[in-house]
Amino acid sequence: MDDQQDKSDRSDRSDRSVGSSRDPSFRKLRPSGGYRKLRSFQAATIVYDATVDFCNRFIDKRSRTHDQMVQAARSGRQNIGEGSRASAISYENERRLVRVARASLDELLLDYEDFIRQHGYRLWSKDDPSALAVREIGRKRERNDALNWTDSINMNAYVSWLQHADPVIVANTMICLIHQANYLLDQQIAFIERKLDEESGHQGRSAASQDRNRQSHQVPGISPICPICGKTMILRTAR
Repeated sequence: MDDQQDKSDRSDRSDRSVGSSRDPSFRKLRPSGGYRKLRSFQAATIVYDATVDFCNRFIDKRSRTHDQMVQAARSGRQNIGEGSRASAISYENERRLVRVARASLDELLLDYEDFIRQHGYRLWSKDDPSALAVREIGRKRERNDALNWTDSINMNAYVSWLQHADPVIVANTMICLIHQANYLLDQQIAFIERKLDEESGHQGRSAASQDRNRQSHQVPGISPICPICGKTMILRTAR
């Protein structure tokens, strides 16, 4: 486990140091990676692992639903990691992939709701005592800053629900966990969009500054007129 974690840490560090001196063309790439410490990634990992266990226990392995649920859970997790790496190129790439992760978890959420409805089980309301108990575990984990990422993706905190013999309890618990993961992804998407707005504003200010610089090199009455467009030509200084 230590070797695996060490390799993962090295992978994250390599992501964040993409702009190395070995290739100057990469100097403008943003820091990226480090997704294993994202709460959304940790929550999606629990959802993925628990979904695999749920499907193996309660869904026929020959059923198409089995594969679809596992793939939806996997897509939710993997796209968060890919989005974090893609942020080295642009926030737009990261937003696109995180939105795919969000959509995959929404698809998985519907599968669990279908399972409960089709078997005539009771769906917990958001104020159900069991739902509140599951959500409280997530709140305690967020308040505990001493946890590292390996502890944070450990399902032991939810084992009494996820390993329960009654599938309705497990399915309802999974719905609670997916809602928590989706909430974290919504916060992540909002953060990315703020960064995109800041970046767009910076580019707009840069363009305006360039326009002012061009205008400052135009001298009406002295600078020649362009014979094609009729505008004052820009006086340029040789290097």
